[in-house]
Amino acid sequence: MSKGIIKALRSAAGAVAAVGLLLAATADGASAQNTRTIKGKKYVPTIWIDPDGCEHWVMDDGWEGYGENRIRRDGTPVCHDVNVCGVVNTDQFFKTDSYRINASGRARLEKFFKESDAFAFSVIGHTDSRASDEYNMRLSLNRANSVAKIGKSTGARIIDVRGYGERKPAVPNTSAANMAKNRRVEILCFR
Repeated sequence: MSKGIIKALRSAAGAVAAVGLLLAATADGASAQNTRTIKGKKYVPTIWIDPDGCEHWVMDDGWEGYGENRIRRDGTPVCHDVNVCGVVNTDQFFKTDSYRINASGRARLEKFFKESDAFAFSVIGHTDSRASDEYNMRLSLNRANSVAKIGKSTGARIIDVRGYGERKPAVPNTSAANMAKNRRVEILCFR
């Protein structure tokens, strides 16, 4: 090869290398400009107890969560005995279409939560089938939250609050007496 061709190739190789460095620098600069720090919530590990009484290790930062069954060394799940330890007849504790608990109902619930030997509680609201499903879901959850709030005020550990509306009746909604039985808030005790 002639010296002129070699010089031209070196010059071209230098130009290509320079363009490559320029592109790399531009890409690094662009990525540096587009880089941002996203701060999430702090992971807070806790134990969640499902309605069957079994424990789960749970971590959730608000964006994603992680859970795993809590097991003993022999591989068996850690579960608690669960039973319905209290049924609040909503006709006695709440006015129609309301989720505010009357004074006598509040006193009875405070006594119940203070005297119970349960490890934790789950509160579940139910309604009859007279209103729309959406309305009943909201009312049953609000009533369950009202009972749970009283439990928390006594120091009780409330681990779950749910509202099922008319979806899990105790008896068929075929009479006024049956509908009254379905208007209830159940308190599950974990021992």
